[in-house]
Amino acid sequence: QVQLVESGGGSVQAGGSLRLSCAASGYVYCSDDMSWYRQAPGKEREFVSAIDTDGSTNYADSVKGRFTISQDKPKNTVYLQMNSLKPEDTAMYSCKAPCFFGGTWLTYWGQGTQVTVSS
Repeated sequence: QVQLVESGGGSVQAGGSLRLSCAASGYVYCSDDMSWYRQAPGKEREFVSAIDTDGSTNYADSVKGRFTISQDKPKNTVYLQMNSLKPEDTAMYSCKAPCFFGGTWLTYWGQGTQVTVSS
């Protein structure tokens, strides 16, 4: 069974920082093409950041210059360093990755980690 497990969420004051991690567990190979999404209460899930197999990165305009995505390929882990956090960053953050399991590639989502930023 494939699991993507996020960690690192929490409650911080505006201007603070958090570092999220997403690791694939189980006997599975996940692509280096991984991404982060977030969903605030009452809102649609939105794209936050992604990293490609060649290491190129992409960010939502709302987090550019504040968030940094990186990965540890041998560990099948992706990170999201979040600095200068704002109350509007409050959301459930989830990672997504295509993983090879059971003879096929499928897209998997983690259960999410809550980030709460107070003003």
